[in-house]
Amino acid sequence: MTHILILGATGQVGQELLALALSHPDVTRVVAPTRQPLPVHPKLENPQVDYEQLPPDAPWWRADMALCALGTTLRRARSRAGFYRVDHDYVLAAARLIQRAGTPVFGLVSSLGANPGSRVFYLRVKGKIEQDLDALAFPSLIMIRPSLLVGGPRASAHPVEALGLFAAKWLSALLPRQYRAVTTRAVALNLFQACREARPGAHIIESDVITSGPVVNPIQT
Repeated sequence: MTHILILGATGQVGQELLALALSHPDVTRVVAPTRQPLPVHPKLENPQVDYEQLPPDAPWWRADMALCALGTTLRRARSRAGFYRVDHDYVLAAARLIQRAGTPVFGLVSSLGANPGSRVFYLRVKGKIEQDLDALAFPSLIMIRPSLLVGGPRASAHPVEALGLFAAKWLSALLPRQYRAVTTRAVALNLFQACREARPGAHIIESDVITSGPVVNPIQT
């Protein structure tokens, strides 16, 4: 695995994915399209892009695998329509270009409880993008569904969210395993390793099996 494309490299999990890719000895080239420039690295190609106008014929859409941690929050998006635009439309538009270019492996950071039929808007959007990515028929599709994330940058955390993070971190032993907080590093590591393995078909890594070590038996959909 020598060439990796990363979407959402400035986010919590995206920064961990970028660090993993840049430090891995088998990876020789990393392309991370972003709005704002990233720190320079000899392995990194960092095209500045507008997700409203993605370059359809850019050669870097073709990679050995693509990892997607692109997303926002309802608070930052300021509306349901804005959230859907980023977490569904932007992801799907990029995935179509990646699939058309012939990239065989696509990995997505989704969410615990993702379901296109959910009554919860956030989970419904996550389920819908999973469904639409599955329809693209990548040779290998890996979707990881973490619970609450701890670690990584969170400069604008709301006080209520900060309280939830504190509780999730210190009271995790009292929660069912699937609801326990997971680190951004562990999420990135599990997705990275599963995509390198590139098992044929569509697979889901649920939050209760996310570990700091190798991924074992993702669920095939």
